[in-house]
Amino acid sequence: MKKSKGYRAGTRRLLRKKPRERGKIRISKLLYEYQPGNRIVIKIDPSVQKGMPHRRYHGKIGTVIDKRGRSYVVSVPQGDAVKEIIVRPEHLEPYKDAQ
Repeated sequence: MKKSKGYRAGTRRLLRKKPRERGKIRISKLLYEYQPGNRIVIKIDPSVQKGMPHRRYHGKIGTVIDKRGRSYVVSVPQGDAVKEIIVRPEHLEPYKDAQ
């Protein structure tokens, strides 16, 4: 049988929640407002499929460029290129600098 090449192919371990993390997402995650220039971590929440970025961006640190509807336009370095992706706030977390 041919290997699947779907959008979420090969994400069994990557997009899995720990038993105590399961259930509805916390409301504060949805209501958090990111400002342009803020640094964020892309952490995909598998319980929300809408506005989910591709798995290659999971764990990457990016910069918020703009707000587009409920979503945010995020600039993420990918190899030599810098990609702009549109992500919903469910899949974002504020980046805390180690200072």
